Amino acid sequence: MDLIITGFLGFLGIAGLVIFFMAASALKLWFQSVVSGASISLVRIVMMPWRQIRPALIVNNYIFAKKAGLSITVEDLETHFLAQGHVTRVVQSLVAASKANIQLGFNQATAIDLAGRDILDAINTSVYPKVIDVPMRGGDKVSIDAVAKDGIQLRARARVTVRTYLPRLIGGATEETVVARVGEGIVSAIGSADSHKDVLENPDIISKFVLNKQLDAGTAFEILSIDIADVDVGTNIGAKLQADQAEADKRVAQARAEERRAMAVAMEQEQKAKVQENRAKVILAEAEVPLAMAEAFRKGNMGIMDYVKYKNVESDTMMRQSIADSTGTPKKTDLQ
Repeated sequence: MDLIITGFLGFLGIAGLVIFFMAASALKLWFQSVVSGASISLVRIVMMPWRQIRPALIVNNYIFAKKAGLSITVEDLETHFLAQGHVTRVVQSLVAASKANIQLGFNQATAIDLAGRDILDAINTSVYPKVIDVPMRGGDKVSIDAVAKDGIQLRARARVTVRTYLPRLIGGATEETVVARVGEGIVSAIGSADSHKDVLENPDIISKFVLNKQLDAGTAFEILSIDIADVDVGTNIGAKLQADQAEADKRVAQARAEERRAMAVAMEQEQKAKVQENRAKVILAEAEVPLAMAEAFRKGNMGIMDYVKYKNVESDTMMRQSIADSTGTPKKTDLQ
């Protein structure tokens, strides 16, 4: 029985110490809120840890909001904390917006914060516009390359001054979209110039052209200015393209000439084949002569003297042909 009583008393002592420390901490925060003019009930402060809420965070931000003249309730801060929001950043952004005369309500601020946007950075950008490099630093490209109508390549770099446009912060496009649109506008501006010299003489041609396209539509920013930081002359793309085209035309012409040569060679081989075919026909025809002569002998149409004369003519013809082949030109005796 004594052990039970002792254990019970020990439990009460430990519980009392826990309650005492919790009450002491809550009492400190309650007193801080009272003397700061942003009173919060002691019971509410004590119950915050039981609802997984950090009392010090809520109390300090509530005091800060009240001192800045914001009409925010403790319930609003607790709700945003339970929604996994950044209470301190929301309150700081509301105070900064109030001081800068920027229309920003608590619901809008919490919605922006819960959407994953840095609301405090957005307010600071609205007050102090920031500069975006085009192309962005740290990327693969160091300049925006474009070609004027005269074929000369220009390499440009721009600096875009923007500020946050709060009504489009939720669902609006980010910096990457602004950079891409400005880069596209620079390419279009340089491409529409008759000569690269015009762009070099008046770089503001690019700025005016890009600003007139309203590139900030649908983005979370408002473009204030576009300044061309640098314009360099690149390579002669037009001449290079013409040279490549000439090389391609030469290769096409060579291919066509090779095709015609192949056709000529094939035709030559055909003619040679026809010559051999005709020679074969002549040989076949010559082979018929002895047969015809034998047939003439049998029928009595040809005598022995006729055969002797034929052989003499044949021998004389062969002799003349051999003499012509050995000298290359026929002799007088050959012509007679």
